Amino acid sequence: MTKHIFVTGGVVSSLGKGLTSASVGMLLERRGLSVRMQKLDPYINVDPGTMSPYQHGEVYVLDDGSETDLDLGHYERFTSSPLTRDSNYTTGQIYQSVINKERRGEFLGKTVQVIPHITNEIKSVIHKVGKDSVAKERDEQVDVVITEIGGTVGDIESLPFLEAIRQFALDVGKENCLYIHLTLVPYLKAARELKTKPTQHSVGQLREIGIQPDILICRTEQPISREDREKIALFCNISLDAVIEERDKDFSIYEVPLSLLDNNLDGLICEKLGLQTPEPDLEDWRNLLKRLRNPDCEVSIAVVGKYAEHRDAYKSIYEALDHAGMANGAQIRLARIRSEDVEDEGAEKLLAGFDGLLVPGGFGERGIEGKVAAIRYAREKNIPFFGICLGMQCAVVEIARNVCGLEGAHSTEFDKETRHPVICLLDDQRTITDMGGTMRLGTQPTKLAAGSHSAKSYATEQVSERHRHRYEVNNEYREQLIEHGLSLAGTSPDGSLVEIIEFPAHPWFVAVQYHPEFQSKPTAAHPLFAGFIQAAVEHHQGRGDRPHESSPDNLTSDEEDTVPFLRKAH
Repeated sequence: MTKHIFVTGGVVSSLGKGLTSASVGMLLERRGLSVRMQKLDPYINVDPGTMSPYQHGEVYVLDDGSETDLDLGHYERFTSSPLTRDSNYTTGQIYQSVINKERRGEFLGKTVQVIPHITNEIKSVIHKVGKDSVAKERDEQVDVVITEIGGTVGDIESLPFLEAIRQFALDVGKENCLYIHLTLVPYLKAARELKTKPTQHSVGQLREIGIQPDILICRTEQPISREDREKIALFCNISLDAVIEERDKDFSIYEVPLSLLDNNLDGLICEKLGLQTPEPDLEDWRNLLKRLRNPDCEVSIAVVGKYAEHRDAYKSIYEALDHAGMANGAQIRLARIRSEDVEDEGAEKLLAGFDGLLVPGGFGERGIEGKVAAIRYAREKNIPFFGICLGMQCAVVEIARNVCGLEGAHSTEFDKETRHPVICLLDDQRTITDMGGTMRLGTQPTKLAAGSHSAKSYATEQVSERHRHRYEVNNEYREQLIEHGLSLAGTSPDGSLVEIIEFPAHPWFVAVQYHPEFQSKPTAAHPLFAGFIQAAVEHHQGRGDRPHESSPDNLTSDEEDTVPFLRKAH
């Protein structure tokens, strides 16, 4: 029978439930178990697709086109668990499903209530992920489902989900369920001691609901003494070995699985769930961290975006750059630069000295001219450039204006009256009015042009990548762009849609309409990110070791939220 692990969090938000869930999934996979991952979010939005990145970080897109929570990015980077639209549900989706059933008369006139109707719906989606299509196709049993409950224990929004997972153990048997709870053990500098009371209160709230945690993972800045662990175990009614210390990782998030392994978390889980498995082999992961700690060189990359000041807005891009750095033996020094600042202060002032420029995706007009100016600077100064989604569209606009001489060229997303709509909605999109109806979402194929940078990086003729965008390159301007040196390095198989552009006269000028960052892993860097960083390494070597104009020595830890901000990606 499939085993279920539920991960909850208490005391404060942002404790790292997603990273912990992903790490647990990875450790169990390394023990030979078939694992599925799921995130249940308490907000009422039907999905994160229409939420501002300032509110919820990046929108992570799956192969099937589902717009999901960014924690699913952690799941994919750490595990091989196949993710589908059943891997992420929100309160909005749960209620919408129940209301639709009521409208169809499926409840036979009964009063629809949180218990049992909402909780039953939640339990049904948990069961569903353990019987996914991949398992059916392979005729295999899913051994473990890990379900992360978003929010913080004590929040009113999370109560239906917590009640549902309480009932779940009654339905399938407690021997098939395990509850992991993350809490904070703060260190008070004035008293020079750790405080266990917040953890006690958080577990007390869970127990009032009817959930007794089996394992506590205690986030802390300082080591937790045996005396404090004994106190936590006594007052939280769990065994001492189930109180797991999880100290902050200053070096890399990829240390988390090894830290949990050192604390025997995976062994404890298998023991409590009655799973007989071999010890996990993480030698490749240890080697990965060795490469991180001992880079051969260092390169500086500027990410010029609309949401640069929000760390999670481009989470997958930052991780993909790290992966590419590992693949090239390079440490990435990353500057997050607001595109509006490029408009106000100029590209020369903010971008001089970098080894590479990346312009990510986004929606809305704010900061667009800053992105275009940054791309022009990279093109004219021969700085390796990588554009993603809107970054590609801005590159087309820049080349149309400054190389083709099409004055005022723009995207109709931002200027509906432009004389030269080099980016626009295609004819079959213009009649759709629903939010999201015009979007290209999910995995779609791209045919690569032989001899291009992209084809060399991928080492294949066709790839499938994940999309999330509305506007396309206007085919009426194709020939004019090509005549002025632009190369269509990738198109849809029928040739109707432009997927990749390159500027062959430039050492590395590559821009894609899709989101390659969603398919990058620490153990397998995405080919285009790896190629971009390789070009940045060559650029750095070509210019020697001249100091960067925005030296990181001028920044302190207190300036982490300023823009531009230069950080060690590792």
